[in-house]
Amino acid sequence: MPIDRSSGARLVAIVCAAQVFVQIGAYYWPALLPQMMRHWSLTNSEAGWITSSFYAAYMVSVPVLVTLTDRIDAKRVYLFGVGCTVLAHAAFGLFAEGFWSAMFLRGLAGLGWAGTYMTGLKLLADQVDAKMMSRAVTGHAASIGISGAASYMLGDLLAHEFGWRWAFASAGLTAAIAWITVALAVPGRPPPPVKAAAGQPALFDFRPVLRNRSAFAYSLAYCVHTLEMNALRGWGVAFLAWVAVHSGMTGELLSPTAVITVLGLLGTLTSVLGNEASIRFGRRRLIVGAMVLSIAVGLLVGFVGSKGYWLAVVLIVVYGMIIWLDSSSLTAGAAGAADPARRGATLAVHSMLGYAGGFVGPLAIGWPLDAAGGMSPIAWGLAFGVVAALMALAMVVFIAIRPRELEGDRGR
Repeated sequence: MPIDRSSGARLVAIVCAAQVFVQIGAYYWPALLPQMMRHWSLTNSEAGWITSSFYAAYMVSVPVLVTLTDRIDAKRVYLFGVGCTVLAHAAFGLFAEGFWSAMFLRGLAGLGWAGTYMTGLKLLADQVDAKMMSRAVTGHAASIGISGAASYMLGDLLAHEFGWRWAFASAGLTAAIAWITVALAVPGRPPPPVKAAAGQPALFDFRPVLRNRSAFAYSLAYCVHTLEMNALRGWGVAFLAWVAVHSGMTGELLSPTAVITVLGLLGTLTSVLGNEASIRFGRRRLIVGAMVLSIAVGLLVGFVGSKGYWLAVVLIVVYGMIIWLDSSSLTAGAAGAADPARRGATLAVHSMLGYAGGFVGPLAIGWPLDAAGGMSPIAWGLAFGVVAALMALAMVVFIAIRPRELEGDRGR
């Protein structure tokens, strides 16, 4: 049985606050990417691989970790993920020394993310009522968005004042605070026992999830949505820094990390408003509209953004807000369309597909840049053009499947 409304609101607040602390260091790496590329003499492709290793580890571990929450207490899995995050950030600050160690430790951080992101959402879904769930999903996504936005500015500030090693080590400390908070303040709640039945699918049999066309359609769209989002998160600072140099800008009124921080905060607000718009005007309509806009503005970023720094700033912010617009709508769509008995497995597939896209996203920028001979206006245009083409393909598939609206959506 879900807990009462007041207790549910308290639980949402605690978990969302913990997510801010555990995820605050997640984007220190892309925030410091230009500096780290120079420090370790990394190519664009090598930088892309380090960024993508985070999402690769997430992609392969999330089906196991999130699906396990259908059988064991989500809180236990969550604390495991937070523990991995503590270790990954602390070890990066202490021991990272070049391409291979950085890629391994970013992979460990991705394992931690797999044990905290969707498991935190599953922890909430298990304990709040159906009417609160869509907004709990939005609040959860907002907490991740706030921490991600703050991550860029805070990482840059800490690295400037104390060095990049202390910046990463501090992220281990904030994650440890999250571990203690959840361990002490969040009640344990094992899932209901599963009755044995002849022919019942095994725990890791995902075929029933894949046969749920509506949930699967939202997950496929989320795959390319996350590809696009992580391409921007991974390379946004580097792109703006390059445009500043290329355009001869001298007075930095707004640094690249500040721009991406502002973008993250605006994107979080846009995600919340987007989910509310989905409820009021129809989920499919909102998602398809966001896809169309992201294709058009993504092409503008690539082919026009390099003409001036402030033009690039405006385009990047608008592009990011459009990307974030359907973020909560897609995840709430998959969670709401799922069979309640297989919600953990559904979220596992949803997250695995999402971060398969997240793995490809930074590489989809890095590879074209190297293939075109390095950063240049045409290289950036080709890189963002690849991302736009993949989004166009996802839009066609989503429209063809036509997933159902959720209970409470006006378009239902």
